[in-house]
Amino acid sequence: MKIAALQMVSSPDVSHNLDRAAALVAQAAAQGAELVALPEYFCLMGRRDTDKLALAERPGDGPLQDALAALAREHGLWLIGGTLPLQVPGDPGHATNSCLVWNPEGRQVARYDKIHLFRFDDGERRYDEAATLCAGPATPVAFEARSCAGDSLRVGLSICYDLRFPELYRALMHPPCDLLVVPAAFTYPTGQAHWELLLRARAVENQCHVLAPAQGGTHENGRRTWGHSLIADPWGEVLAMQAEGEAVVMAELDRARTAAVRQQLPALAHRRI
Repeated sequence: MKIAALQMVSSPDVSHNLDRAAALVAQAAAQGAELVALPEYFCLMGRRDTDKLALAERPGDGPLQDALAALAREHGLWLIGGTLPLQVPGDPGHATNSCLVWNPEGRQVARYDKIHLFRFDDGERRYDEAATLCAGPATPVAFEARSCAGDSLRVGLSICYDLRFPELYRALMHPPCDLLVVPAAFTYPTGQAHWELLLRARAVENQCHVLAPAQGGTHENGRRTWGHSLIADPWGEVLAMQAEGEAVVMAELDRARTAAVRQQLPALAHRRI
């Protein structure tokens, strides 16, 4: 199955972001992708952190969700919708940062709410997601995707800062996933230091492919995200990567490669904890 990570440089203009996402999904579909993933906050990189609250939708009801469902249906592919904000009942001051998945018929098949909320303070830059977000339940979420050839793939979901918590990915390996997906908007300094290192580590220790679509560039709000959307194989080899700017990052998910790695070095079978 061909898979694609869609890299964006989203703006405060939701309509513009939706147009760019649609163009990238169409480009990936034209190149043969059967499963595509958008980055974290593909829909909005606001001027203020609270801007996302005005955009938050009710689960299953809203223009962002409708647009993504229509894209999946139009192109007949599995669409992992990066993340978008969903309302928290009774708490208008917070939303969830949610990753939703649609099948080729445009039906939503999975929802994962970001568990780990990012906080960063280097003395100059400070950021705390908990000011506007509620963490999701500590429950791993995976779904089954079927390729046009009839192969069934188990896909595990995570979001950005989750990448630093290997126990989440271990929990997703019961049973083992074929693909781990990490939509992200890594800050430039943390991405420069740790992004590729952590993604390749998750691929190696779980012996599966990793698909990591990211925000990548300087945004209208002045924030610079690291980008470097990539696809890694179960040996940790980077199959495709884009440093910055809009891009479709594509590779083949080779299940034979996964099987060979797991047979040659059966680390998953050797787990004792």
